[in-house]
Amino acid sequence: MSERPDRRPSPPPAGKRAGWRRPASPPATPPAGPPAAPQPAPSAAAPPNHRSVIDSAVYRDGRRIASPATLAETFRQLREEPDGMAWIGLHRPTEPELHSLAAEFNLHELAVEDALEAHQRPKLERYGDTLFVVLRAARYLDAQEEVDFGELHIFVGPDFLITVRHGGAPDLSTVRHRMEQTPELLSLGPEAALYAILDAVVDGYAPVVEGVQTDIDEIETEVFRGDPAVSRRIYELSREMVEFQRATRPLVGMLHGLMAGFAKYGTDEELQRYLRDVADHVTHTSERVDGFRQALTEILTVNATLVSQQQNAEMRALAEAGFEQNEEIKKISSWAAILFAPTLVGTIYGMNFEDMPELKWAGGYPFAILLMAVVCVSLYVIFKKRDWL
Repeated sequence: MSERPDRRPSPPPAGKRAGWRRPASPPATPPAGPPAAPQPAPSAAAPPNHRSVIDSAVYRDGRRIASPATLAETFRQLREEPDGMAWIGLHRPTEPELHSLAAEFNLHELAVEDALEAHQRPKLERYGDTLFVVLRAARYLDAQEEVDFGELHIFVGPDFLITVRHGGAPDLSTVRHRMEQTPELLSLGPEAALYAILDAVVDGYAPVVEGVQTDIDEIETEVFRGDPAVSRRIYELSREMVEFQRATRPLVGMLHGLMAGFAKYGTDEELQRYLRDVADHVTHTSERVDGFRQALTEILTVNATLVSQQQNAEMRALAEAGFEQNEEIKKISSWAAILFAPTLVGTIYGMNFEDMPELKWAGGYPFAILLMAVVCVSLYVIFKKRDWL
């Protein structure tokens, strides 16, 4: 799904957003008492901030006014801007970094724990004036012909938006750049950035849907072609569709929950239209994914039927070959028995013992010939009646 600029008509002139603001807190006065022991230097193995802080910026009226290099500097810049908004992007942050964000923005400990552990289902929760959103992004890898899933945690407050990304998707730098190109939309506050991220995640599902559709078409061809490796491919793609369903199906309810709170939280009309459009697209994607699972189930059933038919055909061919072989053995055995009779008679009378009375009998030879003929004809008639010949 490509970017849809026509979905964002020019919003009304942006004014200052009313809402809770964190007062600039003065430096804490240390309590009286003995001087504290010097703290040890941080370990060299601990990752510095710049490794997990992908981008951090402070905005005023939808325009970037500062790009702090550290979280502490971001906190200071935001305190100095009463009408500012901070957008902090993190990738696999450390526990101290998230705890510093929690202390600064009053994030709930349960949400922070979820963001640290990851592997969460898509969900939307409110903790006071902070919204916590979990999304499952997806991207299609052409080389491996598989779906790669990422996890995104979002904290949305009155004057801040924090994204915690686990995995390669989505590319939030594109979302930030697009929002910075439309400051009139970004000036509507952190909710506008949240809806832009939702749109990016849902748009990222489109290439996955197209890639899966191509895989299913190829699988259908392989099934009817009798490819023996197709069963494994069907199984692997079915597992990916289960993950895809887990990413898209809860998102439908989440977006409807956000839309239900339009009136209560005074959501801007522009953002309402924006969110409804995203909800329409995610509903369509969820329906496609459900259709893919049903199609794969049917394909697996057809493949099992075709494999069973092929096995039955092979068994039938083996049975027919065995039957033909048995018939040939019967013929060979019958002729062997017929030829054995004259051989036996001839062998007995060819021993030339002096005490054999038939040796001096004048009719011995004709009798032997007649005996062999009678035995051979009798065996032939018997085997012929039994269809051995």
